[in-house]
Amino acid sequence: MPTLHLLIGVLTVGLFDDFSRFLESRLEEFLRNNPHLEIEALSEQLRQQEEDTLKLIAELQLQEKRSQDEILTTAQEIQKWHIRIEKAKAANRLDLAEPAQQREAALLREGNQRWGQMQGIKERISQAKELLKKVQQRRQEVQAKAAQVQANRATQSSQRFDTAGWNQSRSFSSGADDLDAAFRRWETDDELEKLKRNLGK
Repeated sequence: MPTLHLLIGVLTVGLFDDFSRFLESRLEEFLRNNPHLEIEALSEQLRQQEEDTLKLIAELQLQEKRSQDEILTTAQEIQKWHIRIEKAKAANRLDLAEPAQQREAALLREGNQRWGQMQGIKERISQAKELLKKVQQRRQEVQAKAAQVQANRATQSSQRFDTAGWNQSRSFSSGADDLDAAFRRWETDDELEKLKRNLGK
């Protein structure tokens, strides 16, 4: 059965790699191609990603504390057996000294293994914190883009209102524009659904 340590490692690496690729390519491309899209949904996806990453960091930090405690306990055991070895040798009790040395060597190997595990946890914490920084930065960018889109729409709405009085004769053209706008909304909604499915994978 996979250990929690291994599962956390796999989760962190996968989360970091997959979402970093999305942040570096798909989001920028999507926002560039669809500046008029309502992007509150993307902001919510990033908010959820930020929350998940914070939880992951907290769990990894808990694992790091447990690992440190285990290393300390192992070090204390090594010290205890080292003292016993010296006492046995001084008393010329090789029947006790030799197995005690084997026990000390096993504890040293265990300590080295635990130290390596702790270093791996530290590395994953560092990766998760870097991911968190990227998510927070991109979320700010999405929120700024949403504010810009909203401001642009308000300006366009005002311009349409100002020109409505003398533009009534272009009813056919206006109808065509409405159809074009309806298609754009449908196309961008479809693209948003694809992105949300990709995020959910």
